[in-house]
Amino acid sequence: MAKVLFINPIVRQEDVPRHVPYGIALLASLAMKEGHLVQVYDANAWRLGDEVLRQAIEADDWDVIATGGISTTYSYVKKICPLAKAYAPDALLVVGGGLMTAMPRDIMQLLPQIDIGVIGEAFQTFNDILAQVGAKRIEPGKISGLIFRGPGDKLVMTGPRELLQDLDTLPYPAYDLFPLEEIYFPNSQVLFSEEGMVAKRRLDINASYGCSLVCKFCFHLGISGDLKYIKDSQGEPNVLFDAPGTYTRTIRYHSPRYIVDMVKYLRQRYQIDFVGFLDENLMTMDVYSGRTWLKEICEFWLEEGLQPQCIHDRVEHSESCHGVHWSGTSHATLCTPTALKMMRQAGCSHLVYGYESFSPQILKRLGKGSTPKTNIQSYFWTMEAGIRPIPNQIMGFPSEDFDSLRDCMRAWEQLGIVVKPFFATPYPGSFWYQVYKDRILEQYGGDLEKFMLAIGDATDVTAVISENFDTVELYGLRELMIRFDYNRLAEYEREWKRRNPEANAIKQAEEREKHQQININLSLGK
Repeated sequence: MAKVLFINPIVRQEDVPRHVPYGIALLASLAMKEGHLVQVYDANAWRLGDEVLRQAIEADDWDVIATGGISTTYSYVKKICPLAKAYAPDALLVVGGGLMTAMPRDIMQLLPQIDIGVIGEAFQTFNDILAQVGAKRIEPGKISGLIFRGPGDKLVMTGPRELLQDLDTLPYPAYDLFPLEEIYFPNSQVLFSEEGMVAKRRLDINASYGCSLVCKFCFHLGISGDLKYIKDSQGEPNVLFDAPGTYTRTIRYHSPRYIVDMVKYLRQRYQIDFVGFLDENLMTMDVYSGRTWLKEICEFWLEEGLQPQCIHDRVEHSESCHGVHWSGTSHATLCTPTALKMMRQAGCSHLVYGYESFSPQILKRLGKGSTPKTNIQSYFWTMEAGIRPIPNQIMGFPSEDFDSLRDCMRAWEQLGIVVKPFFATPYPGSFWYQVYKDRILEQYGGDLEKFMLAIGDATDVTAVISENFDTVELYGLRELMIRFDYNRLAEYEREWKRRNPEANAIKQAEEREKHQQININLSLGK
């Protein structure tokens, strides 16, 4: 038996805490199922400062202190690590999640206090670590999916961890370990739909893992079968994601029965009124199931009495409505009018669409499989079904140009919307991080850690990968876009072309990717 402290790092400091950390909640549940003693300090929920973090670390004689998350949590994980070693020196410090999986060797070097890093999916790996701790015999070399410090502090990577195929064997997340009543339920509102805006008791669930798409900006971090082990330039094992020509995907999803039973349990246990599906792409699962997955979820939703009363009675939603509304993600080329109408009847209030752009040349090179036509079509289909489509967009792509900016502006006019785009950010684990890593480091004086400390949620420019525009131009061009200021955009385009007569962003981007592909083929022994 091991005594474990999970620390959930702060993420999105500029916003209130809205989401129970699903991965930690699952790992905690799995650990307790094996008889381990588990506590959680949810730093992101409480946000009480370094002194309380220290107190949590000192509160008991922990055998294991575990933390991790996506790459944007790096700055807080960097704070946790030295405190853990200073105030719980005998505890094994374990770090996992996308932060570690995307760049295991780099993170282990940047944070020398880490004892063990978990690469890829941790469902089995973490309990394997706890079993060794409980037996007082730590032999990380016998566990798949790890990186650790061997003799002489040499970094050692074990073989890849196989993905869990039967997700229904997972227990429900340990929501009880988190401050639901104090923090998460009061922050239930999601301002994307009328139903979401008045939600009072929302919880999130993950019904699936993976996505069939190969978007160059995206990172899957080992949960989609996209993780490959390679030899780096020093001949040491390392990881690689989504190299063109070597794309692989493992699509996994809970059964509809499991999903609806979980929602029913959450309704009974916590009186929830809203569920947010955290899935990367609900429509991928529906297609892979032969269009039965969402249909069965919706049918069970109605059978179990979870359909919201306002939809059943065909009246406007109000705060007194009974039932469970829900939201999730969709994809322009995979949704259908039939599926959308069915989802609305079961209580779907809004769907997030990663449209990214309405430029043909951008979408063609993106790997998303969509077109301006399918983007626009899916928007109207979703509206007609009674579901709010939430369009996400990105600007500052490698081949971004003035025509692509205008394509987006014209599409907004056609749809009757304005979208403030995120900036293209080459997150570790994405294909574009591989392609532009040298350029990224140049922007931070060759210091990888400075980049890691700067990356956020893409609302700010952190590393420019556009072949045409710099940071100042991207901020200014976005402002012209959301103002529909075609005249000033054209005026600046004339001046820009005068200063850059030979510029060809598409060609430059293609050359970079071609050069990177040669390097990848060499690393894969091709």
